[in-house]
Amino acid sequence: MGDERGLVAGCLFCEIAAGDRPAQVVHSDEVVTAFLDARPVFKGHVLVVPRFHVETLADLPGDVVGPFFERVQAVARAVEEGMEAAGTFVAMNNKVSQSVPHLHVHIVPRNKKDGLRGFFWPRVKYAGDAEAEETADRIRTALKKSTM
Repeated sequence: MGDERGLVAGCLFCEIAAGDRPAQVVHSDEVVTAFLDARPVFKGHVLVVPRFHVETLADLPGDVVGPFFERVQAVARAVEEGMEAAGTFVAMNNKVSQSVPHLHVHIVPRNKKDGLRGFFWPRVKYAGDAEAEETADRIRTALKKSTM
């Protein structure tokens, strides 16, 4: 369970957000803390985390989604400008491949011919239109059950 600030003891990112663990913080406010990744893909790789503990995007309260992603957007602009990059790669993992179980968005500066090639995973193909339609229908059905 979290403390009165919504932080969880032993969570690396909660400790950074609280100022209890050193990090190269580039921005911090009531919604997020953004800091350099300790193991960057490229120099200027920033992580943006909520100031309170949530593990995945699905756990982020609806009223915080907009303000959270406004900060992600601003940091992405700043990384691009500050690192004189041609663009950025913005990504997050939920559960699988999430190295720290605290929601975080990666913002990685990108340039042509920087060595990073597309996505990091293999691509698959649908067997045909019927399989694609069935897949889309499963997601549509799940969306109807959600809070949208």
